Amino acid sequence: MSKGKDAKAANAVLEYLIKQNRPYSAIDIFNNLHKEYGKTAVVKVLESMAQEGQIREKVYGKQKVYVADQSQFPDVDEAEVKVMDNKINEATQKLQATQEENKRLDMELKSLNSALTTEEARKQLTQVTQEVSQLRQKVHQLKEGGKIVSPEERNQVSTRRTKYVKEWRKRKRMSNDLLNAILEGYPKTKKVLYEEVGIETDEEYKVSPPEL
Repeated sequence: MSKGKDAKAANAVLEYLIKQNRPYSAIDIFNNLHKEYGKTAVVKVLESMAQEGQIREKVYGKQKVYVADQSQFPDVDEAEVKVMDNKINEATQKLQATQEENKRLDMELKSLNSALTTEEARKQLTQVTQEVSQLRQKVHQLKEGGKIVSPEERNQVSTRRTKYVKEWRKRKRMSNDLLNAILEGYPKTKKVLYEEVGIETDEEYKVSPPEL
C-alpha cells in the first residue's frame, strides 16, 4: 500500500475510534469500515498509532483491542472504566469459548467426512455377512464329517473372520459415536434423524456382529 493510502487508512481508523470511543479489535475495525482497507493495512496503522501514542492498545491474553486516547475526552468515572473493562473481559471469554467450539465442530466435521457413507457401510455389511455365512457353512461341514481342512486354511479362515468381525464392530461403534455427537445438537429424535438421513441399522435387518 502506498503512503497516501496508508495515511488515508490511518485517518479513517482514527476517526472511527474517536467517533465510537469504545474498544475494538483489528478485525472488528476492518469489518466495521466495510473492508474498504485491507486487513493487513488496518493492523499496521493500528500498531503504528499505538506506538506513537495516538491511540491506546490493550492486550487480553492473545487478543488485542484498540481505543482512542482518552486524554482528549472529558474525565470519566473510574467505575465506568471498570465496567468497560469487565465488558471487554466478558467479550474476550466469549470469543475464546466460540473459538473452542468452532475447533470442536471442525473436528466432528472431519470425522464425519472420513466416515463410511451409508451405501459403503451397507456394502461392507453385506460382504461381512457373506463371509460369516461361508464360515458357518464350513464349520457345519466339518461337524458333519465333511472335508477336513488343513491347519493353514483353518488359521486363515479364523484370521479373516476375526478381522471382519472386528471391523464390523469398529465401524458400528464409530457410526454410533458420530450419530450421538450429531444428536447432541439435533432438535429431533434419533428415529427422525435416521429417517431423514436414510440410515439403516443392524437391528432392522436382525443381524449383529458374531462373538469372537
